[in-house]
Amino acid sequence: MDLWLRFWFCANALRPAFSRRSTFVCFVIALAGMCVRTEHAGVTSIVRALNLAPSYYRNLLHLFNSSGWSVQRLTRVWVPWVFRVFGQYKVNGRFVLIADGIKAPKEGRKMPAVKSLHQESASNSKPEYIMGHSFQAVTLLFRHAQAVWAVPLACRIHEGLIFSNRDRRTLKDKLASLLTEIISALPRRSNFYLVADAYYACEKTIKHLLAQGNDLVSRVKSTAVAYAPSEDSRTGRRGRPKKYGEKIKLKDLFAQRSKFSRGVINGYGNQTTTVDYYAIDLLWKPVGRLIRFVLVAYPDRGKCVLMSTDLTLDPLTVISLYAMRFRIEVSFKQAVHTLGSFSYHFWLKSMERIKRGSGNQHPHRKSAQYRENILSKTEAYERFVAIGLVAQGLMQYLSTYFAAQVWTAFGGWLRTLPEHRHPSEQIVSWALRAALPEFLARSHKEHSLRKILTAHRLADRSTNFSKAA
Repeated sequence: MDLWLRFWFCANALRPAFSRRSTFVCFVIALAGMCVRTEHAGVTSIVRALNLAPSYYRNLLHLFNSSGWSVQRLTRVWVPWVFRVFGQYKVNGRFVLIADGIKAPKEGRKMPAVKSLHQESASNSKPEYIMGHSFQAVTLLFRHAQAVWAVPLACRIHEGLIFSNRDRRTLKDKLASLLTEIISALPRRSNFYLVADAYYACEKTIKHLLAQGNDLVSRVKSTAVAYAPSEDSRTGRRGRPKKYGEKIKLKDLFAQRSKFSRGVINGYGNQTTTVDYYAIDLLWKPVGRLIRFVLVAYPDRGKCVLMSTDLTLDPLTVISLYAMRFRIEVSFKQAVHTLGSFSYHFWLKSMERIKRGSGNQHPHRKSAQYRENILSKTEAYERFVAIGLVAQGLMQYLSTYFAAQVWTAFGGWLRTLPEHRHPSEQIVSWALRAALPEFLARSHKEHSLRKILTAHRLADRSTNFSKAA
């Protein structure tokens, strides 16, 4: 019962994002359904999970096309709440954000923004190309005791639609806009480290971050080269002093093992790992300034070259931060398999059928009404994903600060318990599902959440909230 009271405390904090109470009520129902459902069959699974009347299915569909809220307004309310609740963890007085992309498979022939996407995976079970939506997401890194979370902040579709031939923005440009939207939502300016993979280690991303006083921690390709600062002062000679000195292939520095030091980090899986590392500050031509490169030799993961635009950041901290980047992959896994945040099934009847293997769609060549329909449907996808990410953040909140209540409500058996004793999102979902009947039976009849959840429930049907492990 206490878990649902906490759930309402968090959900009610998002009320300012909705201009109408009826829209907020429908949002709370969708949010609760995301948390307790056991299947990922789109909106119908929410109806079944909460035992709602079939007629309420249309209300939930209308939620994703309502003018009473938008993803941007929800982000402006959600981001400050996340930083207020999970903002204790900092590195050098800065927050740590993690950015990455995720591809949601979609076979719909009448779904806007669906395009052919390349999958980079070592698994033989995955095809090289799929049809789907390409998202970019930003999360906040949070540590509590031994538990580490990547708390979702925002996620947007950044590929598949071209509304103007003059639009030359790349995925890096769109990620920069998303970061700006997140930072502008905070009540006061805060600097951060952005941790991302090698795809984002480029001029556009770095210059955008540096212009706002932020820094990037990333990995560079094995073929990357850098330059030693030139010692040419050109005293008494004409022309500008030479800036770049000796050209250095970064991977060749691994041969100089005498320069490497040994240290201990919290590595992948939050396990203590001993690594050999060597840090050197060199000029990097894409940005024309000094970059701190950290060469790392793992005992069982091979070698890699990391980079940091902050020259004061300790090399071991750089290695630890990049090791925490995989937490966003864990967050994606929970979003896909536990919450079904990408399990939307919305179609656009008026849209022209797309062919398998097709690329970007060009709605700017169509009528104004057609473009409006495309934009509305695309925003419906992002709204569905946004509700799933909020549900995931609320589960992480319950797991972090109310772990004992979650385990009590769960009451089931697990063969292997996590070492940090904080339940996963899956356990929190089971606990909320098990505690829902008690909350509806014992809570005060005038409690707002109880009134919302019972207003459209079927009285003559019972839902089996099992606690299978």
